[in-house]
Amino acid sequence: MDVVLDHKELIKYPFLKESQQLARRHVESLEEFLGSNSGAAALERAKARVIAALSAKREFQDENTQNLRPEFEIASYALARILVSCIGDRSLIDRLARYEAERASFFLEAEGPEIRQFVAWSIGINTGTVVLPVTDYVELVPHLRDLRWRLINRDVRQGTVHLEPGEIDELIRERIRVILIDQLPLRVPPGICERLEPVTKEIAASYQQQILEQFGEVKEEAFPPCISSLIQAITTGGNLTHMGRFAITSFLHTIGVNITGIAEIFARAPDFDLEKTMYQVEHISGRGGTEYTPPSCATMRTFGLCANRDKDCERVNHPLSYYRLRKNIKKRRS
Repeated sequence: MDVVLDHKELIKYPFLKESQQLARRHVESLEEFLGSNSGAAALERAKARVIAALSAKREFQDENTQNLRPEFEIASYALARILVSCIGDRSLIDRLARYEAERASFFLEAEGPEIRQFVAWSIGINTGTVVLPVTDYVELVPHLRDLRWRLINRDVRQGTVHLEPGEIDELIRERIRVILIDQLPLRVPPGICERLEPVTKEIAASYQQQILEQFGEVKEEAFPPCISSLIQAITTGGNLTHMGRFAITSFLHTIGVNITGIAEIFARAPDFDLEKTMYQVEHISGRGGTEYTPPSCATMRTFGLCANRDKDCERVNHPLSYYRLRKNIKKRRS
């Protein structure tokens, strides 16, 4: 498409090749850039982007209020990707990709049709259509959780999926997220990661603090009975199904237990295999490319993993909700 975005617009969509070309013209050497005043300011802005991605409440503002020149504001996007790549936590990478996609979507809502069409066209989506070929649709929606996106719930005619008003905007946001997360983590030279270590440590600490604020200190006595039963099965040498291992690992990962801590749970098994366990735990914890959430109570029942239900189980529909409930009860009693 024959559309030229000015610098103010490129700031809003730093993933576009035009935005990246602008930044490259002004940032030839990453080492030198990090040592400059502009680089230090861009790094601070990059840290702020990652911290903002951790927040459950997303607030976006006009990027023209930033003090950085456009090319360095765009560079802060690149530095944010470098920061999360150095940290290496897949869930953090997923959050940054989601944040940047939501940020771009926020600005697109206020754009005129030409810019909207150009940005969408740049990522392979035609905003003028109300239908998508089934193959394109299936590629776009696998990680959208709302049941309405399932192909069986769609209006499919002659190999195309019909879209409702506004759905193309949701698909644009999802497409941006998928593109960004597929590019990460970046292969960052060890020397760069070492130089950025003070910032990455600060981000990692902030991320851990957020988890603690959401779930608090890990309390095994507050675990839902289904999770406790699975852990007991491990201790007594039971042979857990893949879904059982997935449920334990994703639950523990979500409430803030690190990979070593999760492996220590599985180490209670008489036939513990460190190499095999670490591979499985790292994959389920997100190192394999996707951040997984624990299965709901309904899913646990479907797979025969719901055990020893108690009165508190009747009040929730997810193991994480049970965990929060029991921790709150214990806190009030203490």
